[in-house]
Amino acid sequence: MQQTWRWFGPMDGVAVDDMLQAGVEGVVSALHHVPTGAVWTSGEIRKRQAEIATRRDGTPSGLAWEVVESLPVSEDIKKQVGAWRDHIAAYQQSLRNLAEAGIEVVCYNFMPVLDWTRTDLAWRVRHGGTAMRFDLVDFAAFDIHILKRPGAAENFPGAVIEAARARFAEMTEARKTELAGNVVFGLPGAAERFTLSDVRAHLAEYAGLSPDTLRTHLVDFLSEVAPEADRLGIRLCCHPDDPPFPLLGLPRVMSTEKDYRAMLDAVDIRANGITLCSGSLGARPDNDLPGMMKRLGDRVHFLHLRNVTRETEGTPCSFHEAEHLGGGTDMVALIKAALDEESRRRAANRSDASIPFRPDHGQDILDDLTRRAQPGYPAIGRLKGLAELRGILTALSHPLASSA
Repeated sequence: MQQTWRWFGPMDGVAVDDMLQAGVEGVVSALHHVPTGAVWTSGEIRKRQAEIATRRDGTPSGLAWEVVESLPVSEDIKKQVGAWRDHIAAYQQSLRNLAEAGIEVVCYNFMPVLDWTRTDLAWRVRHGGTAMRFDLVDFAAFDIHILKRPGAAENFPGAVIEAARARFAEMTEARKTELAGNVVFGLPGAAERFTLSDVRAHLAEYAGLSPDTLRTHLVDFLSEVAPEADRLGIRLCCHPDDPPFPLLGLPRVMSTEKDYRAMLDAVDIRANGITLCSGSLGARPDNDLPGMMKRLGDRVHFLHLRNVTRETEGTPCSFHEAEHLGGGTDMVALIKAALDEESRRRAANRSDASIPFRPDHGQDILDDLTRRAQPGYPAIGRLKGLAELRGILTALSHPLASSA
């Protein structure tokens, strides 16, 4: 398993030199400044590769851009309106330019409007550090009382609606502003940053678009881009919904194993694959992550290894980002299933036998608390997570373990 690290570019608070000291083997990045729907040019791709390959002092880092996360899919493609056909053509050209640069793994998602949703970006945890959190009552307060989405109350249980009303009544204006900003923080895989007005406009455009229709649009998109990716030797991998349940009245189509199986069967070529994110999928109690790795592993092209603690029962629920070996996912079992898949691939002489993974997210600890890196992407918190995951990999790969 190739140990990678997400990097947001030169403005990232965690530098290339920091990644080297963390012991990573490859970098996950994207051209976040390029507007969604535009072509990623060869020049911009080469520039990012050069930035990754160079330390602060100008000497070679020895690191390479191994995985794209994300090459964003436009809202026009998801809704099949406006310039969606032009955007598909641009997506295909971007894939050609990435393949020319030697990049083989491209992660994307098909979530309408927002890539991920949290109500707290720095929630204090037991040990004094902070973590990202989704509080269902806070979210209901935002949806019903701040965004004031028509029909929002119909999407929550009565007890949550009442709790949200009481919590909103106690909120300071500062907390209302903070909550709204957290929920619509933006798209880490694209250049956009949303306002409440932007969100309302997007929601209006999705009104009446059912999950079945969105799923059909996903299949249409993949029917166009996956064969081109296959021709180019690129592996596309779809990230799950985060969180994996409906929000804001929007459809969700990548939340469960059944969703993934439908997507893989609809466009049944190896280039059409999965980003198995144990954190996103782990927010549902009915998602069996080690089992999903065993059953869908043939098409898993990228792994996000993180954990969440579900704070309430059922779906939807409140949850927070746990330590990598905490939370509800059995990380040892998941990594064992991934290593078993790699063994099968090596036996079949597959060129993609090594599955890239990254320590997704992390709690802010120690100097992270003053570094102010991208929310969810601290230096030390991820370093701690990577060290723990590396320990599991080392132990499970040791001859003593295989002979036990």
